[in-house]
Amino acid sequence: METTRQAERQRSAAERRRRELLEAADRVVLRDGPKASMNAIAAEAGITKPILYRHFGDKGGLYRALAKRHTDSLLSALRAALDAPAQRRERVEATLDTYLAAIEARPQVYRFLMHPSDDAAPAPEQGFDVGRHSAPLLRRLGEELGKVIAERVDLGPGNEQMARIWGHGIVGMMHAAGDWWLSDRPCSRAQLVRSLADLLWGRLAEAGDRPGGPGF
Repeated sequence: METTRQAERQRSAAERRRRELLEAADRVVLRDGPKASMNAIAAEAGITKPILYRHFGDKGGLYRALAKRHTDSLLSALRAALDAPAQRRERVEATLDTYLAAIEARPQVYRFLMHPSDDAAPAPEQGFDVGRHSAPLLRRLGEELGKVIAERVDLGPGNEQMARIWGHGIVGMMHAAGDWWLSDRPCSRAQLVRSLADLLWGRLAEAGDRPGGPGF
């Protein structure tokens, strides 16, 4: 019994330490964006780089942990927007706005996760390809959004497959449009939200809710 309690205390301490290191990494990413290095993160956390490697393995491991942290937060916010008590069109706009507001609020985090070479600079540690690691992040968002659509919208025969297609398509659209907007700022966020909602609104406006589902 004592051995079990000791193991639980050690696991809890390790999880707490990992959260502290991720918070330190977040601070560095907010400051340095795509140029954030393991050396800078270790210094911010008050440890040596070998200790940081012990927790995450390499920069890829740290990146994946940060990506999960931010994707979890974004998915939670997107689900809240989808579940808000409003008309479907309003919820579509709220969902688009939630995504755009998230990347606007923390552009350095977004660039770290998606664009390591915005400044035409190589990744600080050789052998780390953020582009290769960022694809699963978008794939996860697409799958999760597809599940939400399948739960809420009746698209007829092949509903789940169509919902997955829509989920990945919508995430791809949000990512591409948001990337362009964050870089060039060609219009207001509100105008971009309305325009993207107009693009989505065709068949979605005509589809019914799933029987017994939460609605959309």
